[in-house]
Amino acid sequence: MTPPLTQPPRGAARTFMGFPPCTDLDALEADVAILGIPFGAVYDLAEAANDQSNAPAAVRAQSLLASDGLDRWDFDLDGPLFAGREVRVVDCGDVTAALRDPAAHYARAEAAAQKILARGALPVVIGGDHGVPIPVFRAFEGRGPLTLVHIDAHLDWRDEVNGVPDGYSSPIRRASELPWFKRIVQIGMRGQGSAREDEVRAARDWGAEIVTAHEIHDQGMAAVLSSLPEGGRHYITIDADGLDPSVMPAVAAPVPGGLWFHQVRALIHGLAAKGPIVGMDLVEITPARDVNGISSLAAARLILNLIGALARTGRIGRV
Repeated sequence: MTPPLTQPPRGAARTFMGFPPCTDLDALEADVAILGIPFGAVYDLAEAANDQSNAPAAVRAQSLLASDGLDRWDFDLDGPLFAGREVRVVDCGDVTAALRDPAAHYARAEAAAQKILARGALPVVIGGDHGVPIPVFRAFEGRGPLTLVHIDAHLDWRDEVNGVPDGYSSPIRRASELPWFKRIVQIGMRGQGSAREDEVRAARDWGAEIVTAHEIHDQGMAAVLSSLPEGGRHYITIDADGLDPSVMPAVAAPVPGGLWFHQVRALIHGLAAKGPIVGMDLVEITPARDVNGISSLAAARLILNLIGALARTGRIGRV
């Protein structure tokens, strides 16, 4: 028997922000669809139970602290979340995984994202490790041209690790191979990760625009936004370690000197003002390493800023 594409959220008392659940994606009626993808493509058996798989539940739980209600004034947004518009947000649960077919969940993730897009909703994905956006990227076939905006401490251009091409070190390399991604802007690089000279050369040869965290701190996020044309269509992928460990401590590879919350918030609002944001994912939170839940809380706040910014620009919802 083929597993369903998604199942109700596990380990969470409620859906994200208490929004209505919807696991029948063929009947989806929404402007924004929250989708958990707990599992990536692991590099060895020891990673099969990585703690990032618990992040969708942790972010949903902390979303209940991120907002006291849709009618409350939000100073990140200068008003209530939906800005007086009718905005439909649903939680589509988590993409299912099967023990006997550990690779099949990527096909289900791609199919789930395709259905969300076909129903006219914007997918907001909560991972899982940074491999999980790969099937979501593939779901955008025929929906370009797109600009990929990548927040991360690390480059993520490895071609493969242990023979696995779709793991957490490779999402931007895989995106570069998809013809609907015409531009890649990578923000927050710092320290040392898995990238070697060959990967850096491949990224630069492709034309990826690499903006280090130090450049953001020196010049501000406005410099990046000014380089992006009006009317562009953007997909945002956020690795939690792209933010400073003081903002998101719950990561496997913390690196000092990362982006501040308000810088990433400014990026989201700036992109929403420029053109459609077609999707976003937020990945690599390791809940067991969190401090007072602040990493999952920050993730929930970034998702709310995305929804609120899009409502204010009239890109989602109705008056």
